[in-house]
Amino acid sequence: MKKKLEKYKFIPYGKQTISSSDIDQVIKTLKSDFLTQGPVVPLFQKALSKYTGSKYSVLTNSCSSALHIACLALGLKEGDTVWTSPISYVASANCAKYCGANVDFVDISPESGLMNIQHLEEKLIDAEINNKLPKIVIPVHFAGQSCDMKKIHKLSLRYKFKIIEDAAHAIGALYENTKVGACQYSDICVFSFHPVKNITTGEGGCALTNNIDLYEKLALYSSHGVTKDDSKYTEKREPWEYEQLLLGFNFRLTDFQAALGMSQLKKCDSFISRRRALVDEYCRNLNKERLSPLKEHKYGKSAYHLFVIRLNSKANRDNLFHFLKKNGIQTNVHYMPIYKQPYHKKNIYLKGAEKYYSSAISLPLFPLLSFKDVATISKKVNKFIQDNASH
Repeated sequence: MKKKLEKYKFIPYGKQTISSSDIDQVIKTLKSDFLTQGPVVPLFQKALSKYTGSKYSVLTNSCSSALHIACLALGLKEGDTVWTSPISYVASANCAKYCGANVDFVDISPESGLMNIQHLEEKLIDAEINNKLPKIVIPVHFAGQSCDMKKIHKLSLRYKFKIIEDAAHAIGALYENTKVGACQYSDICVFSFHPVKNITTGEGGCALTNNIDLYEKLALYSSHGVTKDDSKYTEKREPWEYEQLLLGFNFRLTDFQAALGMSQLKKCDSFISRRRALVDEYCRNLNKERLSPLKEHKYGKSAYHLFVIRLNSKANRDNLFHFLKKNGIQTNVHYMPIYKQPYHKKNIYLKGAEKYYSSAISLPLFPLLSFKDVATISKKVNKFIQDNASH
């Protein structure tokens, strides 16, 4: 990694951490009898359930696929409505559209980037009066920190909606000393294993649940709707036969991807410890009088998929992005509100989301980043802020 940074003089905002042991496990699987639908996928599923404390897990080829089948498993259909966060990747809203459902947005708290529980409750009160309650609410555990799930769950009991935790950023995070993914306060939780996430399978995702019926539906939807379990057959079958019970998809993960995931999962907590140490170093180095890192709530511990800071103006945020790019430092903005996207365009203005978006920027954060890199990045950010103090 150091050689790459020296050679290209460029620090990426995110990067996977692949070791020789990861590569060995992938090669071992490539040399085995199975590349797909072999023994490693169910082993990885069991390992994920053990790690999170959930009863069941279903691997998929992406987190987007996991969100899609989670909606289907919960019976989402045309005419239904999903509420989610506007500050997320578009997949958090697209999953509703795949099912022919409507999507609407709950405002966030700009200090944390997480769903604003007060706004959710106010929106639910209004929706009940107008007979427009959502079928599913998808809280997004933005940047690696869990939303306040106990409060959202309490509202779900009152207003009868289902909950899918979008934990694409948050494998390894804690909520009230319990791993995110345990599904204590949700029906289904999903993870992403994209290369910039805390662990990777290349592309990949997972849906976790404690409900056996949901698990069986998730498994069917992820694999063409086909079963070879003779206890599920509608009639007696020959050994070579199978039954399609519903219209599913080919959303399966390969065995060699699962082998990479198994190896990565063993290091997940150490990766997060490294991320937290790097965040602490940022906080020691950055001039926090003129910028604000996202707030970490006392009810849990963030997995720090992202390190987001907020500046005092959109102009400064935009100019900092270009300034750092010229200095060989890649940053990103997570995210433009989904309702501003041409496809999802809605004539709405959510104050918290707008305030957040106009000021937020994600600085580089990944386990192979060095403290020296953090010092360099912080020095550049501080110089920019000092030179633009009056703006």
